[in-house]
Amino acid sequence: MGRPWSALSRHGRAVVVTGASGGVGRATALAFAARGDRVALLARGREGLAAAADEVQRAGGEALVVPVDMSDAKAVDDAAQKVADTFGGIDVWVNNAFAGVFAPFTEVTPDEFRRVTEVTYLGCVFGTRAALRHMLPRDRGTVVQVGSALAYRGIPLQSAYCGAKHAIQGFNESLRCELLHAGSGVRTTMVQLPALNTPQFDWVLSRMPGRARPVAPVYQPEVAARAIVHAAAHGRRREYWVGGSTVATLLANAVAPGLLDRYLARNAFEAQQDGSAEGGSGNLWSPADGPHGRDFGAHGRFDEESLPGSSQEWLSRNRGRAGAALVVGAGVLTARAVKRRG
Repeated sequence: MGRPWSALSRHGRAVVVTGASGGVGRATALAFAARGDRVALLARGREGLAAAADEVQRAGGEALVVPVDMSDAKAVDDAAQKVADTFGGIDVWVNNAFAGVFAPFTEVTPDEFRRVTEVTYLGCVFGTRAALRHMLPRDRGTVVQVGSALAYRGIPLQSAYCGAKHAIQGFNESLRCELLHAGSGVRTTMVQLPALNTPQFDWVLSRMPGRARPVAPVYQPEVAARAIVHAAAHGRRREYWVGGSTVATLLANAVAPGLLDRYLARNAFEAQQDGSAEGGSGNLWSPADGPHGRDFGAHGRFDEESLPGSSQEWLSRNRGRAGAALVVGAGVLTARAVKRRG
């Protein structure tokens, strides 16, 4: 079995975050850095990576920038080796990198669909394989797959992304069973996220008449980051659902998927557009925060409507304490009832 989390934290864990140049990856890297961890930042966009490294260091962590395209298995292996050589191993690997296209399926070209699949799904597979190569010999470490409510429930206009997230879900379940069978100290877990205020809606390729936006309610990326950091410390748990909207969507899909199909057919097209006739230019083939781009940071343009926290996410992270509180509360109520009867 691996060393306990507390022992690792005294020395600063060696953490890899893919897609770390912006959005959820950026917020997650900063959350690990705030705990004093050493954070390897993997992504394509050099402008975003440089800014992320500066923020990690100012937050109290140690940063290692490793530019890489996650669809390149050899490059991912080389990146993992560089991290292990620099940090002395890998304790946590967070698979967060993705690509997407906002368009009806019939308007997505085969090459675009393949590219989304290679970055989002195969990037996760290649990242996991690279992480296990360093974790399994040490019999410790945690791989966190960053998922979405869309890993269970597909929605219109995001067929390639939804397909990739569904694939990650199945892949992770298979791997989890294999690790359990082997009695391994290495853990894998998955965090299913809600709609988030990230820059992706300004850089994902879009062919919609309106400007791409997340389906409300929208949460700040720090909500996701807290859940991911918690999952890395508690990898025995199978998965985490973040946000009340995620829980509602997954439960509705389990109970009445046909009705949800019809609801999304009626409402999800308009809900993913803000009405302005401006589509994203796309970072599918080259990063929007590359040499000729700019740093986008962790937040998108939806700060005014985004929620900074989620009671459901807190309960998910603290279900032991919440359960104990319920037990104590029930005991107090029972004692009062008995007293009144007496």
